[in-house]
Parts: sequence; structure tokens; C-alpha cells
Amino acid sequence: MLAVVLGVIYSLPNIYPPDFALQISSQNSDEVLDSRLLDVTEQAMQTANISYFSAAVERGNIMLKFADDAAQRQAKSVVQRALADLPGDYVVALNLAPSTPEWLDNLRAEPMKYGLDLRGGVHFLMEVDTESVVTDRMESVQSDVKSKLRAQKIRYKSVKLVSRGVLQASFADEDKRAAAREELQSQYREFVFSSGNDGLPYLRLTITEAFIKEIEDFAISQNLQTIRNRVNELGVAEPLVQRLGRSRIVVDLPGVQDTAEAKRILGKVATLEFRFQAMPDAPRSTTVSYPYEGRDASLERKIILRGERVIDAKVGFDPDSGLPQVSITLDSEGGNLMHRATRDNIGRRLGVVFIETKTRDNYTMVDGVEVLETKPYVVKRIVSLATVQSALAVNFRITGLTANEARELALLLRAGALAADMYIVEERTVGASLGQENVELGATSVAVGLGLVLLFMLFYYKVFGLAANIALMVNLSLLVALMSCISATLTLPGIAGIVLTVGMAVDANVLIFSRIKEEIANGLSPQAAINAGFDRAFTTILDANLTTLIVAVILYSIGTGAVKGFAITLSIGIVTSMFTALMCSRAIINLIYGGRNVKKLAI
Repeated sequence: MLAVVLGVIYSLPNIYPPDFALQISSQNSDEVLDSRLLDVTEQAMQTANISYFSAAVERGNIMLKFADDAAQRQAKSVVQRALADLPGDYVVALNLAPSTPEWLDNLRAEPMKYGLDLRGGVHFLMEVDTESVVTDRMESVQSDVKSKLRAQKIRYKSVKLVSRGVLQASFADEDKRAAAREELQSQYREFVFSSGNDGLPYLRLTITEAFIKEIEDFAISQNLQTIRNRVNELGVAEPLVQRLGRSRIVVDLPGVQDTAEAKRILGKVATLEFRFQAMPDAPRSTTVSYPYEGRDASLERKIILRGERVIDAKVGFDPDSGLPQVSITLDSEGGNLMHRATRDNIGRRLGVVFIETKTRDNYTMVDGVEVLETKPYVVKRIVSLATVQSALAVNFRITGLTANEARELALLLRAGALAADMYIVEERTVGASLGQENVELGATSVAVGLGLVLLFMLFYYKVFGLAANIALMVNLSLLVALMSCISATLTLPGIAGIVLTVGMAVDANVLIFSRIKEEIANGLSPQAAINAGFDRAFTTILDANLTTLIVAVILYSIGTGAVKGFAITLSIGIVTSMFTALMCSRAIINLIYGGRNVKKLAI
């Protein structure tokens, strides 16, 4: 009885449809929006004559609610234009705000999430800056070439990048150029070597197109994995993350509730660079300045390591000061690099540069029409500049962050560093019109299937059929409740799994009722036949459902997207159908026939 009551309660939120909403938040996670910005937003809505039924500041964000998605989409462009003239960077995101009553919220009862094919969701098209990957690789080769030539005491005049993928080293005479070529050619097989003279003999290293494509493919692959990890951190079920063309990634987030948070996390390109503070007498060409605590601090251009070496990051608090900190764990190579860099520099200050790529909305006039353009920009700042007390290894910590900065930095680093900068070039909400049609057709299929099964069971098994029908309704309630509790995403294949579950639940009851008929035919009394029917059919039902459950688990483990949706629904349905067939049906039948001297069963 308790399971049935809980199933009904936790399935109730699904009868309350969510409200179409527009959520406004700041790209700076520490900034809390106030009523003044709400007034600007409401004024823009009134000027555009867009109706809404709720506007409020909730948890530091502004939330506007609308009666339909047409008004919601219209409001987004109006609000974006109004905020473009204000200082600050804001995220304006389409959202679905839950309308669950407060008493269900207090019980942590939430509705099921729906996939893009049923409810719609958020679609992002992201551009990967593959050019910067090639440039970074060439800068790394440039530094490496200088080191190798110095190590072999081959003097050079200059080593510089002359164009994309082309590195040129100049020498005083041809003998030194020949020695350099002999030293480098065997180590850089991905480059084509050529010689020339433009006043000084030079050696030119040109990267091959095949290797450029390999670098780009690696960057896209790592970014794909990173985005998948970030989506997992957001808790979005059944996302679609895939490559589009040479340098773009498509991200579909079905059934998300907080699209602003998703956009903020996915849109941010954040990583770290570790550099030593520059010495006072260091040449300006070897230093670079970043803002730190209201002033500029000079760091060495040479990078010790980047964020891709970070394999774990956890938020904590400094035991001495009680301030937030991020505990960093590096991979073995990163630990070696950090150890070699710090063991001979104890007493120097080590800077941690936090780099993130943001986007800013700008409106420009094109052929007399105002057009929205989203442009990326990079923000670099020092988040920590601390004295190295001892040689660092794979584990150390970063301090000097606010609580929100520490949380976001740990999330982004834990999800994995991006191999290339990336920014959102298109964001749209998949319309609910097609999804609504799918919902209606899916609901119709479930209703027709369920109705036919209920009529058949009632006609063929009479009172026992009534008990099976009640158990079937409980089964559906438990199925919906469990899917809501685990935040599973319902898709069209998931609806197919529900229809299959209805048939499987009835199948278990048919086995039990057929066994009861056999026991009565063998001469057992009605009460004994009921007990024997349930007891002896248990093994058959268990075997049948267990084999199906194994298949469902395999489908989930090796399948993707829609296949997983079907597998999840089927797995939950198998468990609930066994429970209702063996427990609920028996309880109802015992309630009807238990403790009575029954001469004949209505079966």
C-alpha cells in the first residue's frame, strides 16, 4: 500500500504542464540581478505589447512567464535588444519553468523530462577555433626548436613564424643551417623542410596539410568529449553532441529546465595556464601582464603547463583561512612538468592564469536592418599568485577565488580542458509544435493499447480481470513515478517501451490466471488454486522478465540516444510489472476472496 501511495504522489507532478519562461542571468556567476533590471525588462515588454503573467527576481535571476511559446520567443529578441544598451553581459535564455504545487516541491516530487521529439529543448551550434590550435602548436614547435638548437650549440639569428604553419630559422652561414637541418629533420617528420636565402641563409619548416587535419581532428574530438562531460555535469539526460562539418559541434539538450546555466557552462571556454612571475630585470619581450587584484602583474611568457594536464578538480576550503579553494590533480606528465619547474624555483611566485572566452551581443545595421551579431572575446586574469614553498607535484591547490568562481572552475576543469577555443554561434529552442503532435499521438497509442487490454482482461477473466486492470493502472503510476524520481527523459521510443510494458504486465497476469484454472481443473479448491497459481507461476514469470531485463541492460550499455530511452523505460517497466503482477494483483484478489468459503471463482 505504501508503494502505491508513493507512486501516485510522485507521478502527480506530470499532470501540471510547465510554463513558458524567459530567464535572464549574468555571465558573471557572482552578479545578482535586481529589481532595477526587472523594471527595464518589463518596460521593454510593455513597449512591444507582449503579454506575460508573471515577472520576478528568483535566486538572483529574472524570470518572465508567458501563456504560449510564440510570446516567449518574441520576448527574447525584445529583451536582448533592451539589454544590449546596458553595461554588463547577460544571458537571455528560453526556459520551461515547472508549475508543480509547493506541497509536491517540498516532497521533492518533480515531473519527467521530455526529449526533443516530445517537448523540444535547446539547440546549440558551436564553432571551434581550429586556427588557434594550429597556431598554438607552431608556437610550441618554435620554442622547442630554439631549445634544441641551443642544446646542440647551433647558433641562430632568429626563429619566427612567418605565416600559418610555416616556421623560419635564420643563421649566420650555410654550415650552421646544414647542421640545424640535420639535427631537426629527423625529429619533425610532420614538417616539410626547405632552404633559401633572403640576406641570411634560412631553414623553413612547413607543416603538412595531413598533419594540420590531424591536429584539427584531435581538437574537435577532445572538445566533443569535453562537451559531453560538461553536459553530464549539468545532469542532462540523453543529450545529442556530435560533429558538424570541419569545425562545428551540434549540442541538443532535451528537456532541460535551466537553459541559462547550460548556456553559461557550455559557452564558457575556460582553462588555466601556469607561469612564474617575471623577474624585475626581465626583458619586456619575455613577459606578459595580466590583471590581478586591481593591478597588473607581469608573468613570464614561458608556460609551465596548461589546463589539459588537469585530471581532477575539487572545491574545498582553506583550513587556515576558511576561504574557498580548488584542489588540483594533474596527470603524470603534468606532475613531472610542474615538479621540474618548481624544484629549482622555490621562493618564486607562481601565477595561475584563468582564461575564458565569453560572447557579447552587438547590434549592427546591415542594409538598413538592425542585425544581432554574437562576437567572442577572451578574458585573461590571474586568480592566484602565490610563493612556491616546496617543489609541487601532481597535487596542489589554488586559492584566491570566490565561492562561485571556485565551483565553476572546478566543474570546467573536472569536465576536461578544451583543446581549442569554442563559442556559440547559434542558439535556438526546438519548437514544441511537432513535439506536441508526437505527444498526442504517443498518448493516443498508449490509451488505445491500454483500453483494449483492459476490455479484454475484464471480458475474459471477469473479477480476476478487474484485479489485473487495477494492478495495471498501479503499474503505470509506479513507472511514471520512478522515471520522474530518477530524472529519466521520456522520448518516442520510451513511449514504445511503456506500451510494451503494458503488454508484459498483462502477460504475467495471464500466466498466473491460466495456472489457477489448471489447478481448479486438477481438483484443488478455489483458495488452494489461487495460492498454487501465484506460487507456481512465479518461476516462469521471473525467468521471462529476467531474460528481457538482460536484453534491456545490454541495449542501454551499447546503445545511444533513442535506444537508451527505450531501454530505460523497458527496464523500469519490467521491475514494476513484476511487482504489480505478483504483489498488487494478489493483494486485490485476497481482498476479494480471502477469508471466504468460495465455491466458484469468477475467472
